[in-house]
Amino acid sequence: MQLSFDVPEGNSSRTLRFEARQLVIAGWTGRDAAAIEHHIEELAALGVPAPSAVPLFYRVGVNQLSQDDTVQVVGAETSGEVEPLLFMHAGEYFVSIGSDHTDRALEAHSVALSKQICVKPVARTAWRLVDVLDRWDSLVLRSWIEEGGEWRLYQEGTLAALRPPADLLARCTAANGEPGEGFAMTCGTVGAIGGIRPAARFRMELVDEHSGRRISHEYRSIVLPVVA
Repeated sequence: MQLSFDVPEGNSSRTLRFEARQLVIAGWTGRDAAAIEHHIEELAALGVPAPSAVPLFYRVGVNQLSQDDTVQVVGAETSGEVEPLLFMHAGEYFVSIGSDHTDRALEAHSVALSKQICVKPVARTAWRLVDVLDRWDSLVLRSWIEEGGEWRLYQEGTLAALRPPADLLARCTAANGEPGEGFAMTCGTVGAIGGIRPAARFRMELVDEHSGRRISHEYRSIVLPVVA
């Protein structure tokens, strides 16, 4: 699966063509045990069983990555979650954002299958990880959903709430082997304001307040009927 990113360089930018070969969805990645427990309870309210360990690293097919503005889902019980996206290109790590769009009805039966079943929308801008690593914790993650014809803030928090990249990469390596060219991993998310719920339109961003730069993406979901 090939993705294209604009990578800023000074006052200009370059286009990076990334060939994804391995996709990992990192879950339960919070640094705060109380926040993890809150998210577990949040999902338990939807019938999702507690994880066997934290963090966990789910393997998902790279064909599920998409930079389109529209995705198709089966049934009305799916929802997005904004997450940092790390990926390796030419031996270097870059960061963007993606939405771990998940089928919540299926999640109650199998978290792994619920993640595989939905397309994962990805932004079209990326930063070199080394350029933001020294202020990683201050980067701000946000998302909005459209409800009643209005955009409502759905998620907001700094990356200080999540395990840092080196920690996640080390744990992922222990679980899945050494990452190589084409490796991509989402790094977890922050809690949903007002609880997890579906919405037809989803907007997300990652903000570096130090530089004034932001990565953003918006998409809408088209619901296909469930035919039995």
